[in-house]
Amino acid sequence: MARNGGRALRVTRPALFADRVPTPSHLLALAAGEFRLGLDREGEQRRLFPWLAVAFGIGILVYFTGTDGTPTLAAPLVAAGFCLGLTPLLQARPAWLALVLGLGTAFLGFAACVWRVNSVAGPILARTMIAPLVGVVEGLEEREGGARLIVRVESFDDLTAAAQPRRVRVSYKAAQSVRPGDTIRATARLLPPPQAARPGGYDFARDAYFRGIGAVGSLSGKVEIAPRTIPLPFALEMAASIDEARNHLTRRIADAIGGQAGAVAAALVTGKRGLITEETNRVLRAAGIYHVVSISGLHMVLAAGVVFWLVRAGLALVPILALALPIKKIAAGTAMVGVTAYCAFSGWDVAAERALIMTLVMLGAVLVDRPALSMRNLALAAILALTREPEALLGPSFQMSFAAVAGLIACAPLLDGASFRRERDSVLLRVISRCLAVGVGTLATTLVAQIATAPFATYHFQTIQPFGLIGNALTLPLVSLAVMPAAVLGMIAYPFALDRPVWWVMGLAVRGMLDISEWIAGFGQSTIVLPAFGAGALVLLALALLLLTLPVSRLRGLAILPAALGLVAAATPARFDLYIDRDGAGAAIRGTDGRLAVLGRPPTFVLEQWLKADGDARSAASLTGGPKPRCDRLGCTMTTFDGRTVALVLDKRAFEEDCARADILISRLRPPPNCRAPLRIDKNYLETHGATAIRLGAPHPEIVTARSSQTPQPWQARPVAVVPETNPASGETGLAADPGATGMDSLQ
Repeated sequence: MARNGGRALRVTRPALFADRVPTPSHLLALAAGEFRLGLDREGEQRRLFPWLAVAFGIGILVYFTGTDGTPTLAAPLVAAGFCLGLTPLLQARPAWLALVLGLGTAFLGFAACVWRVNSVAGPILARTMIAPLVGVVEGLEEREGGARLIVRVESFDDLTAAAQPRRVRVSYKAAQSVRPGDTIRATARLLPPPQAARPGGYDFARDAYFRGIGAVGSLSGKVEIAPRTIPLPFALEMAASIDEARNHLTRRIADAIGGQAGAVAAALVTGKRGLITEETNRVLRAAGIYHVVSISGLHMVLAAGVVFWLVRAGLALVPILALALPIKKIAAGTAMVGVTAYCAFSGWDVAAERALIMTLVMLGAVLVDRPALSMRNLALAAILALTREPEALLGPSFQMSFAAVAGLIACAPLLDGASFRRERDSVLLRVISRCLAVGVGTLATTLVAQIATAPFATYHFQTIQPFGLIGNALTLPLVSLAVMPAAVLGMIAYPFALDRPVWWVMGLAVRGMLDISEWIAGFGQSTIVLPAFGAGALVLLALALLLLTLPVSRLRGLAILPAALGLVAAATPARFDLYIDRDGAGAAIRGTDGRLAVLGRPPTFVLEQWLKADGDARSAASLTGGPKPRCDRLGCTMTTFDGRTVALVLDKRAFEEDCARADILISRLRPPPNCRAPLRIDKNYLETHGATAIRLGAPHPEIVTARSSQTPQPWQARPVAVVPETNPASGETGLAADPGATGMDSLQ
């Protein structure tokens, strides 16, 4: 109500629906108006910047999922420069400015991938070889009954520099005499880094490529330590010295505490997890706290927080310093130095590097008097981390850590526990309110983090831990208040050889953490295995998370649609009925009982990946019940649930019979030219396409392969070219080059 010349003026909003009947045009106008209001508020709150990190990530995804060949670095850089050059001309058009700026950032993300792939390019071993290996041990991790070595290769057999891997990862059963920095000679069995065990599964070959590893394998026989003829390069000498110091401290902590508590405590400090048994790993996973063992965001934040608090508290005890100096900034700077040193000592692991970047950005905000924990800082940390390692976007570590922090920042106003921190008249009430604030805050933050990371954890690991909330709520206070402070104090006391009492105290807290984990792991259904869902469902759920956390306006409501579609897609995955090993050593087939049965002898790890992807909680060693395949020395046959005959040929003498009767023929060999099996998955096919999965039940089976592109990616070993044998009479070949040329049309 307003007055003008003594007259009252009533200001009213225009009617949304003049005819009182909502029409599509009215609804669209209303939605467009609300969308514009939301964008205006996002601009006022400066919340559009985080979407640049999303655009940067989209450029990375386009590279890894859309390229078929080797892009040039100049192309995305020129495109990005053109887009960014247009921004001064679009200042009067905010919508177009945001679109062009986002497009230019996406091109920069694509360019980061091209640069990264070219910078780490190195030879990959083309085939399995057993030959003498000479190299320098860069890193060593003790394990049960041996060790795992990273060796920089000086020579392997008679391979040329263009074919010889630069670095290899090998296992060794008696590594007590080997130290980082040693030059060793030994007989090694090396093979190309294994690619994905199933389409859409974890691709170790890609991770190995970006770590500079061109082969994996084992050492056999005697390992000789060769004398050095020339000094090692400074970088290699420094890396070996740090790794040797990590191994020494790992053994010191493990011996001081003893048992698995000592192994876990050592891993928390040095990042060396080789002494942790598989049973302990299983217990920690079942309790939902395995992330505590891997040095990542939690460790970096707690380490930085402990150093920050110690320095600030120490300076505050001296009044003249507290009044004359900016002790908060000094504490932040000291914490930055301390957490960087901690990351270097822990081995500069990929997850630790990303956590370090995030922590340094947060502490840097304190130095410039900005809020430390903000969505802009998180977006800046994500861009910096992805510029350094764009491949990290595809892994669970990056996805889960940034999703958890984004969820906590978005929900921070709801998690501050202000209602519990009100001043009370009674001392007892104040204590109770503080305890309630801590307890409710811990539960709430754990719940938010678990919800934010659940889509990524389920997609990558096909498991959920229903009692993870309880496990984190009970163990994180121990980690925050006892384990990590003791770790920092132990590192400070270690150079003075006064650290053993500190490790003993730390061991008490770690034993409590393990006891809690064992108790939770004993619950029924502490780990539930779910069928693997597709990348499309993950993209929808990730988009929903972005829409829930990045906006501050009603635009958050847009998350409902992708969240609903993503949950439906994840809850109803289309499972495969036939898995074929990348080497043709075995397969898993859905039998008439609806569960997978095994043909041949696929590697245990591969079989476990198939079972988990199928939502089957059985272990690879306990496959019992159900229909059994018929096997002999020449191969195996089995009938699928839809009546097709599948044959696995292990010996070429079985081709004559199985080519005549099998609907699907699987072999690591090359079948004869006259083989009449409608669908052949043979040696040549697997070398081209890798691990294969098939959905049956329809007249034409659906085939999905691990290699979706005809052009091998840089991290994929190039198979030796083979000329297919042709039957002169029929013109038919024994090589199925792609799923469309495998005779599926005749498979009924």
